[in-house]
Amino acid sequence: MKTSSRTADLVALTKPSITRMCLMMAGGGMALAPGSVDWVTGVSTFVGVGLAVGGANAFNMWWERNTDGLMSRTKRRPLPTGRLPASAAFKFAAALSLASLVVLALGTNVLTAVLAGLAIFSYVAVYTPLKYKTPSALIIGAIPGAAPPLLGWTAITNSIDPPAIVLFAILLVWQLPHFIAIAIYRKAEYARAGIKVVPLVRGDAIAKIQAVAWVLVLVPLTLLLAPVGGAGLFYFVSAALLGAAFLGWSFTGLDNGAGARWARNYFLASLVYLPALTLALVADVFL
Repeated sequence: MKTSSRTADLVALTKPSITRMCLMMAGGGMALAPGSVDWVTGVSTFVGVGLAVGGANAFNMWWERNTDGLMSRTKRRPLPTGRLPASAAFKFAAALSLASLVVLALGTNVLTAVLAGLAIFSYVAVYTPLKYKTPSALIIGAIPGAAPPLLGWTAITNSIDPPAIVLFAILLVWQLPHFIAIAIYRKAEYARAGIKVVPLVRGDAIAKIQAVAWVLVLVPLTLLLAPVGGAGLFYFVSAALLGAAFLGWSFTGLDNGAGARWARNYFLASLVYLPALTLALVADVFL
């Protein structure tokens, strides 16, 4: 295998698009945290969080290498196609994960390194196997998925404070309607892979009701960031408008005619909503 091809396959194991999103959220946590950021801490945070997310994703791909071959959106990944041996993926995942803990411990603080370690462990050893047993794994998987803004905050403050907890809760709850949407329009693929998602186990109607319920929790959480001292008026107004739009779209899914096409558009809307909310938060800091 050519070196460039092997490097590209190793990078693919980290799920770059997810890693970029997590780095953006970590940056939001850093921007919101009180105190100045020196370049060593800033660089160490981004590098450490990137390594942690990439390592967890690579472990996930190693674990799911067989079921990935059963799903159209994942069957061309490096492991199902045989472009990379499983042993290489495992070693790569371990190296990234260990490096992330070292970088965060030395470049930021021990608290951030411990939280990153817990996130990696819970995602790989708890969520990944559990999602083949129960749709409730979605909530468990959202916990490590919500870690990036918390890591960005603790890297600067070395403490877990109310704004950081709210940031963590926002990202945790956002993931639930986001992944329910994926599960609805990719339902057949999840069925082939044996993954227990809400639409398969409880039906599309219940899945859509759950999505609305989670957004009804999400919107007040986004607004709560202002009262706890994490944001100001600009963010509060922006969050209210964005939340109203996202909630309105959620309710359209309750129509009996809303199927896979609606779910895909809803998924895309969630991908617009979160970055827009983050940008409003960062802009609020500088206003």
